[in-house]
Amino acid sequence: MTESSDDTRTAYRICPFCEAACGLSVQLCGDEVVAVRGDRDDVFSRGYLCPKGVALKDLHDDPDRLRTPMIRRGRGEHARWEACGWEEAFAEIERRLMPLLDAHGRRTLALSFGNPIVHKLGLQLYVPRLARAAGTPNVFSASTLDQMPKHVACGLMYGHWLSIPVPDIERTDLLIVLGANPIASNGSLWTVPDFRGKARALRERGGRLIVIDPRRSETADVADEHHAIRPGGDAFLLLGMLQHLFATGSPTLGLADGHVVGITELQAAVAAFTPERMAAAAGLDAATIRQLAETLRDAPRAALYGRIGTCTQPFGTLCSWLVEVLNLITGRIDAEGGMRWPLAPALQANSTGTGGRGRGVVMGRRHSRVSGAPEVMGEFPMGCLAEEIDTPDNADGPQVRALITIASNPVLSAPNGARLSAALDGLDFMLSLDIYRNETTRHADVILPALSPLQEPHYDIAFTQLAWTHAARFSPPVLPVPDDAWPEWRVLMRLAAMLDGHDAAAAADVDARDEEALKKDLHGMLGAAGMPAEQQAEPVAALLRASAHLDGPERQLDLALRAGHWGDRFGARPEGLSLEALRAAPHGIDLGPLQARLPEVLRTPDGRIQAAPPALLADLARVEAALSQADSEVPGEGHPLIVIGRRDVRSNNSWMHNLPTLAKGPERCLALIHPQDAAAAGIADGALAHLQGAGGREIAVRVKCSEDMRPGVVSLPHGWGHDLPGTTQRLASERPGANLNALLDETLRDPLSGTSVLSGVPVRLRAMDAETA
Repeated sequence: MTESSDDTRTAYRICPFCEAACGLSVQLCGDEVVAVRGDRDDVFSRGYLCPKGVALKDLHDDPDRLRTPMIRRGRGEHARWEACGWEEAFAEIERRLMPLLDAHGRRTLALSFGNPIVHKLGLQLYVPRLARAAGTPNVFSASTLDQMPKHVACGLMYGHWLSIPVPDIERTDLLIVLGANPIASNGSLWTVPDFRGKARALRERGGRLIVIDPRRSETADVADEHHAIRPGGDAFLLLGMLQHLFATGSPTLGLADGHVVGITELQAAVAAFTPERMAAAAGLDAATIRQLAETLRDAPRAALYGRIGTCTQPFGTLCSWLVEVLNLITGRIDAEGGMRWPLAPALQANSTGTGGRGRGVVMGRRHSRVSGAPEVMGEFPMGCLAEEIDTPDNADGPQVRALITIASNPVLSAPNGARLSAALDGLDFMLSLDIYRNETTRHADVILPALSPLQEPHYDIAFTQLAWTHAARFSPPVLPVPDDAWPEWRVLMRLAAMLDGHDAAAAADVDARDEEALKKDLHGMLGAAGMPAEQQAEPVAALLRASAHLDGPERQLDLALRAGHWGDRFGARPEGLSLEALRAAPHGIDLGPLQARLPEVLRTPDGRIQAAPPALLADLARVEAALSQADSEVPGEGHPLIVIGRRDVRSNNSWMHNLPTLAKGPERCLALIHPQDAAAAGIADGALAHLQGAGGREIAVRVKCSEDMRPGVVSLPHGWGHDLPGTTQRLASERPGANLNALLDETLRDPLSGTSVLSGVPVRLRAMDAETA
């Protein structure tokens, strides 16, 4: 909705740049964006805004953002890019991709999906349709680069991949943050804008914030306590805490009592992991481990939150599980001020259908062709993509010959991007849907652009399922769609129809194909709810009639809102939610704080929380083995360190470094080390140096000394390295930074989730020769 005065108007939007999903107030003069501010009346973010939101104007105006389809003619040094019309682009895709799949089969196609998908309504709803139509097992996404361990742990315990509880921060007395920096991230798998303000309120009411991180991060800087854990020591810390609690008392399950199985097995499995045995590996003394455990146990209301630092390491899934069970045995699961499951207004699988039990989750239904990595959530690890492309056909199947990427830049975001980049050059055909010609899409044969976020409607499907409080908000388009542009949902529907085998004319009738797909989805929804097939025709027809005034993602959203927990039930509950109700509430609708959801949230086959999933108990053997192994070091010259990542509030992965508002100011891609490590390496503050990782791979970094770092640790942010040829992000290339992932081994993964190990990895730092510097 917009408010107008003379030639200016104000529109209200949901920020599409990070998980905080803040409400924006966008001032416009005609079709020009004048300013972007926080919406003071937004029911969810309450006026908060970080610098990324302001940069929405920069993204809309960015001259490097693609606005027309592009076709690459030729290869190598003779390649040239040509702008073309949409029909020419679709014809090129059909001419080159479909014969390839017909000749070699769908297993020769791979799909790669990036994080920005969850920030666009059309992508969230239509990427699954494209994936089904593609008919390939080779699906890869950013999930195995940052969050899959959390999905696996919560899926095995609670029965659904997305049943991830979040801290009830406004009512807690103690928040322990492990391996996370929510002041910079605004939450991760926890949508919590203005964490700094909420942390301040926590302390003002007498509560405490404890941060455990190898670096004194921005969040640690405002905490009551900071413990500089050893990188990769999280599993050892958590096991020591858990063992101590079992050894000194009985579990207190609170609201989960009567809904849990496996406590006895859990206690037996961790009995040997005493704080004394765990201390060295955790990098914290036994007394500290015991004190943290007792603090969590004794607080009136408490929550333990662990995030990306606990996920992107060899024990990622174990860490995620141990965070959950520590909350469980101290009575924090589903408790006020503890860890609760949000209840989203729409499109949340664990709030639809009959609650209390379900099918649970299944992993390893198939394995990747080269490494034999198990499928998780329908995906293979992103670290396997290069080998699937550059390894010839073998007894387990054909190599990947074609790739479709959507808002995905794995050349920068995945380990050993150099190998992946070389593999992409060997593809027979590559299609990318993206706003930039970046380090990955420069390899594509066809690039299809996206609209500006201001030209499309938006509703947060994913983040309402992870939100700190309950709210519903909808953003209509702010600016018109150019006549020669295609919304992303229409692009995806056209491609899905092509992959489904429709001829060019039928595929081009996007509205008809969308109607067919929606009808099929509705039949599936009613069937899942237990309605016999012979009774579904009239209800489906009625639902299609009720939403016929809408199309595309807005039509799906309206049906989901009206059928959801807070919905109007198609007129039966007039005060309930619908798309029309959200349009009439430009600042959103407040639906109240998090509430208890046990047992209806569970989707396990027996309707119980699984405290001791067998796969996780078995993985404890790796911890035992690690305790008897010496620390590894990268061979070679230079000072040995352990590398960790870092998040900056002005950056989000690899796609925001071309925006002037975020790129200005001091250099941010710096290697932070403790001064005593700089002295040992013979490197001055501000000097360039070599950082060497696995296989002798090296990058050049600028060093910054910081007392905030634990000695022996170096921190480098993720998503940089914009110095590769063939890209067109001019501002980003002026200060390209160093790509941390270029040092890392793509074969090193958490075995349960397939997540790449991006943190806690040995490296060496050495001074740069004067001539090189």
